[in-house]
Amino acid sequence: MPDELNHLPLIQRVLAREKATPGALLPILHAIQAGAGYIPDSAIAEIAHALNLSLAEVHGVISFYHDFRTTPPARHTLRLCRAESCQSRGAEALAAQLREQLGLDDHGTCADGSVSLRPVYCLGACACSPALELDGQVHARLTPERLQALLQSCREEVKAC
Repeated sequence: MPDELNHLPLIQRVLAREKATPGALLPILHAIQAGAGYIPDSAIAEIAHALNLSLAEVHGVISFYHDFRTTPPARHTLRLCRAESCQSRGAEALAAQLREQLGLDDHGTCADGSVSLRPVYCLGACACSPALELDGQVHARLTPERLQALLQSCREEVKAC
C-alpha cells in the first residue's frame, strides 16, 4: 500500500484533467497505467467516485481489457504470437519451450517480478512467423535457438524465476 500512495498525485491529476470528458473511463485508465505502470487498487475507488460509477463497473472494465494491469509490470515481458500463421510455423513448440525454461504458465510472472509471459494473437509479423515481442521489440522468424538466446539476455540480469 505505501507504494500505491506514491501514485495519488498522478491519479488526482489525471482525474482533474479527464473526468469531464465524455467516455472518460478508458482515457483515465490508460493515463494512469502510462504514468504508474499499472492501475493501483487505490485508483479504482478514486475513479469510481470521480465518474459516479460503482467499484464493480470500474473493475469490470479493467478486467475486460487484457492490456490493463493491476500489479506492477515485470521487468521483462515476453509476448509470443499464437495466431494461425505463427502456429503453423512452430509457435506452440516455442510456447512449450518458454513455459518449461521459465517455469511459468501462459499468463505467468516470475515471483520476483523479473519476467512475464503473455500469449498474444497477432503481432503483425505474419510474413515472418513465428514472432515474439520482448519488451516492445518484435523478433521474427524465431527458432528455438534464437529464443534461447533471447531468454539468456533476460537472464543475464535475472538469474531464475
